[in-house]
Amino acid sequence: MSSYLSYTPINTGVFPDSYVAARERLLLLVELSAFAQIQHKAYPCPGKTLGGEPLVTDSVWLGPENAAKVLVLLAGTHGVEGFVGTAVELDHISLIASGQLLVPTDTAVLVVHALTPWGYAWLRRCDEDGVDLNRNAVDFSKPLPENSAYESLRSALFLGDRETRKTTFAEFEQQHGRNALEMAISGGQYLDPTGPFYGGKMPTHGRLVTEGLMRQYKLHERDLAIIDLHSGLGPYGYGEIICDHHPASPGTRIAHDWYGDSVTLPALGTSSSVPKTGLMDYAWHAIMNGRSCHVTLEFGTYPTDRLFEVLLRDHQLWAQPDNGSARLEHSQQMHQHFCPNDEAWKALVLFRARQVIAQALRGLSV
Repeated sequence: MSSYLSYTPINTGVFPDSYVAARERLLLLVELSAFAQIQHKAYPCPGKTLGGEPLVTDSVWLGPENAAKVLVLLAGTHGVEGFVGTAVELDHISLIASGQLLVPTDTAVLVVHALTPWGYAWLRRCDEDGVDLNRNAVDFSKPLPENSAYESLRSALFLGDRETRKTTFAEFEQQHGRNALEMAISGGQYLDPTGPFYGGKMPTHGRLVTEGLMRQYKLHERDLAIIDLHSGLGPYGYGEIICDHHPASPGTRIAHDWYGDSVTLPALGTSSSVPKTGLMDYAWHAIMNGRSCHVTLEFGTYPTDRLFEVLLRDHQLWAQPDNGSARLEHSQQMHQHFCPNDEAWKALVLFRARQVIAQALRGLSV
């Protein structure tokens, strides 16, 4: 059974100010850690930060190489959401390395940092090609999924007049329902690289890194507790446990066993998230045994309508040339939406993350 040896005060100072600072702090923590069994690997990504620094996804393995059970913490699937993921990962590496969090025997922890490093550095959810990693897990050798509802709303998404756009959305919602509206916009689309929630035409850096880690550590042979750290959707400060396993699957049963009735399922309409295409969840589902599960731990910030407005403005600005200053100004709104500059919110995130991660470790130990 895993447990915190004693109450450890919440330190919101683990939230970084930038991607560069986040990676520096991760590497320093790994370097200074007295943990006996630790492996660090770096996966360079094309592109540079605004300041010209390299972009890298890092993985840190804590524990025995042959562990039968693995807790996997994923951060920065959506780049700008990496601030939350970094904070949770730094908090837990420190707790484990210092002995303040006990990890069960025969269990390792795999930390994956900044799966979309370009988006993290540039304060966007997507990569440099506009691809959303969490719509990228599809078979590109087959015809790509269609989203005709997105196509019908596409012109409204890029309207400069917010009120006209809101009216268009309201009319669509009145005709088809709120879930249909959210699925049209955010469910995933594969035709419009400048638009939101674009799944791309080939596997992204983050997908290739993930698949490489699966093979390298033979994760298909182990019991897995996957927690993908996200932010920006749901009630302010609450960490929702979202399960995209099929409702009747072993993964859903395990999620309920480990996390209780707080688990929500988009497929059943119980989540703040709607069903989506191309989630990286599905790549994990494909390698899991019946004693494993994948969940998204989604930390809420502001209402969904505000999320759409912030994201649509981001895509509008990046679709237009020669407006770098406007992009930089708006990027601060992106940062604020996905990681509010609020000490109380940050403390709630860390407290809830400790709770959920402890539940995952307990579940693995049974």
